[in-house]
Amino acid sequence: MYKLLIFDWDGTIIDSTQRIASSLRASARELDLPVPTWEAARDIIGLGLPEAIRTLFPNEGDAIINPLRERYAYYYMDADETPVELFPGVQRTLESLKDKGYRLAVATGKSRAGLEHVFAETGLGSLFETSRCADETTSKPDPHMLHELLEETGVQRQQAVMIGDTEYDLEMGQRAGMDTVAVSYGAHHLDRLRVLRPVREIHHFTELELWLDGLSA
Repeated sequence: MYKLLIFDWDGTIIDSTQRIASSLRASARELDLPVPTWEAARDIIGLGLPEAIRTLFPNEGDAIINPLRERYAYYYMDADETPVELFPGVQRTLESLKDKGYRLAVATGKSRAGLEHVFAETGLGSLFETSRCADETTSKPDPHMLHELLEETGVQRQQAVMIGDTEYDLEMGQRAGMDTVAVSYGAHHLDRLRVLRPVREIHHFTELELWLDGLSA
């Protein structure tokens, strides 16, 4: 049924939501900005960083975007020691799906530099045929990055599925006219994701392969 599996990264592939929130809060504190709550910092995960900054600091103007982006990169990449690990079963499942002939892609709110960093750090980069990042196209929930991935791969939207943990992921997939899978263990509560009517909910990454196996049986 599906040929192309498109994955969000943070909160879907890797357990990075606490590091993201912690780095945002530290950056705001350093720049004497109002420090967002943990809940607010987690809520913007999935957006491109400029869009996230505008959401968190609506009264500060765009002048803070570049300074805050620079400090966030520093904390996330170097200074923040909050653990970041792949969710259980991710590497084995991705390798198995690729071996079964599925084409894998990433659609993320990360920057290109950020994604390449974690591709190298995790060793997963070679598993993905292609990817789109928020700083080289339009941020979620706009469907533009999915349209670009479909055009690049030559896959029809009915043959692709978007897998993610936030309402931004699922709304993006819905607006692109493709099926979506909701991941329950990430940044947004499952109740928020159900509103967008995913075709499947998974509570452990390995459930994705079991579901796809059932579709092709």
